Amino acid sequence: MSIIRQARETVREDLDAAMRRDPAAQTRADVAFNSPGLHAIWAYRAAHRLWEKGPQWRPAARLMSTVTRAVTGVEIHPGARIGRRFFIDHGMGVVIGATAVVGDDVMLYHGVTLGGRSLQRGVKRHPTLGDRVTVGTGARVLGDVEIGDDVQIGANSVVVKTVPAGAVATGIPARVRFPERPDEDPYDALFAEPAIFI
Repeated sequence: MSIIRQARETVREDLDAAMRRDPAAQTRADVAFNSPGLHAIWAYRAAHRLWEKGPQWRPAARLMSTVTRAVTGVEIHPGARIGRRFFIDHGMGVVIGATAVVGDDVMLYHGVTLGGRSLQRGVKRHPTLGDRVTVGTGARVLGDVEIGDDVQIGANSVVVKTVPAGAVATGIPARVRFPERPDEDPYDALFAEPAIFI
């Protein structure tokens, strides 16, 4: 597949993900022109391509990420690895560190940090998020921790330990619980754990 065709397909997937996850989205054009989260993701994807080309391209990749942060309020290090159909709602204040790994179909709200807890160089310092993870507004996921598939992290939570697949993590520090039923509706989950969306 050509690079242009692959880029077009990725943009289409990102737009579809935004339309599914943002109830305020009116049209694909509306989202394409007015979503700073999507603009940050697209700029990240270009910067990451440069980063992967090798050390001589990394200053340009970092410059691109710095300009993107100034324009969108979202800072994604070009060394991070981010999967398909990723969406950042509202965008402002999101920080994703250099060694973070983000799976497919992940959604972050504004003010989320995927940060490090170590100043050591040359090691993995940032979290790994599985597929279909949702991270609520203002949450912090810190350190080289594993967040399993289908995890929900509540607003303003601070996660510093691994969270198993299918769990809900809320609070400071985050407590982990499992839905009462495997098919628990997110709206119903609000009554069991209001901090998910606060």
